[in-house]
Amino acid sequence: MGNYINIGNAGFRRVRNSEYVDKSGLIAVVNNTLFTERSFSCVSRSRRFGKSVAAKMLCAYYDQSCDSCGLFADLKIAQDPSFEKHLNKYPVIYLDMTSFTTRFHDEQIVDSVECELRKDIQRAYLDVHADDSDLMKLLLAISEQTGQQFVFIIDEWDAICRELASDTQAVDRYVNWLRRMFKSIDGARVFAAVYMTGILPIKKYKTESALNNFIEYSMVVPRKMERYFGFTKEEVMALAEEHAADFAELEKWYDGYQIGDEMSMFNPNSVMQALDNGHCTSFWAATGAYDAVANYIQMNYEGMKDDVIRMLAGERCHVEPAGFQNDMSVIKSKNDVLTVLIHLGYLSFDWRESECYIPNREVADEMVNAVKASHWNRVADAIEKSKQLLQAVLQGDEEAVARGVDAAHDEQTSILSYNDENSLACVLNIAFYYARNNYVVHRELATGKGFADLVLIPRKNVDSPAILLELKYIHSADGAIEQIRRKDYPAKVKDHTNRLLLVGVSYDRDTKRHTCRITRA
Repeated sequence: MGNYINIGNAGFRRVRNSEYVDKSGLIAVVNNTLFTERSFSCVSRSRRFGKSVAAKMLCAYYDQSCDSCGLFADLKIAQDPSFEKHLNKYPVIYLDMTSFTTRFHDEQIVDSVECELRKDIQRAYLDVHADDSDLMKLLLAISEQTGQQFVFIIDEWDAICRELASDTQAVDRYVNWLRRMFKSIDGARVFAAVYMTGILPIKKYKTESALNNFIEYSMVVPRKMERYFGFTKEEVMALAEEHAADFAELEKWYDGYQIGDEMSMFNPNSVMQALDNGHCTSFWAATGAYDAVANYIQMNYEGMKDDVIRMLAGERCHVEPAGFQNDMSVIKSKNDVLTVLIHLGYLSFDWRESECYIPNREVADEMVNAVKASHWNRVADAIEKSKQLLQAVLQGDEEAVARGVDAAHDEQTSILSYNDENSLACVLNIAFYYARNNYVVHRELATGKGFADLVLIPRKNVDSPAILLELKYIHSADGAIEQIRRKDYPAKVKDHTNRLLLVGVSYDRDTKRHTCRITRA
């Protein structure tokens, strides 16, 4: 057993000793690529979405130096026809690039990777005679003399690209080393499969991937691996039942990712931490990751600030990810920023509509932290004041609600034209940001004979009335209440609760002031 070759199954054994959600079906996907033109895979997904667990699982499955049958016997992969064919049949090279980025910080890092790998592999194959000055030549000699092909697994492949982004020579040397290893004709002769996992897809030069022989699976294009990128709704429901946890809370905090055709994916690490912790909260807050997000969004390319505000208000933004160079140090447009945030897990991506959005409460909280770190004081103030506005509605204080909406509208002039009800709805979504803690907020919910502008339905175990808001530009707040009753908007809401507040808000273009009426249904 070496440091990098044939390291055994201890890593995955530790995973199985913990609570494990069965994602072993990923193995069958990789098995189908072995010895084919699709055998080189780069699987990129956000932090804390199970990259390393998947890499350890594959290492334990393929590694010929151990017997892993017992680790997989009760998992789904054991029922797959390919299970026994490839179980513990290959020499496996396992490389975690973060073990090098924590030790080396210059362009010599590539030489260090090559040197340590070469020495470790030489010790494992003392009987093989080869040129020991070049790793690829050594692997080729071993393959020719033993008749074996390697499975090469690289965890956090892009760590060098991210950690040494400002050192272009180091990054270029690393990418060229990967090319030497995997893009040459010898690569197909040496490797049964290569599996790289990281946060970013492979860096592009101009418009082409630096390693275009790799099939890429990402948060933008997950292909057939989509259900292995996170926890599905069914998996989280089962966990919630097992732990006697509130599924609705888990859903509010960690759901919302759309990955390929999987419409409801949860952040797996956050779900497990919440179950272990006994309650839901943001598990990103302690990382300080919002600093990086703040750096991106305050660039304010093409109105980036406006889009972040709209997404905090529950809206979606158009994005074109194809032009991104897969390099966090090369950000040239709003599309680049939005695409980075998708890969980092701060935004979800709907490929059908080419739109992105904030997926859940955990991420929304981090976006708010990023807004504060970006010194967008007016937006931050509006969010802070949203608690007071909700309380004013619940207390029936019409003047306080009107003043609160006035203030919110004044503070959002950068994104609003003061001209229509859609703009006012966006203002109110921000103004009622705090309400999302206890309410499910719906924009233009179909109710009765039309669409209510804003509906707040209390979450499970929340003892508060539902709130139905109708917005009017030019027309009076009393007219808004009349429309609510005339079109029977409360009918649909009463499916959830019999306690309902009707709120009419109007805007006068001449005075630039709002009025409010509040009554019970």
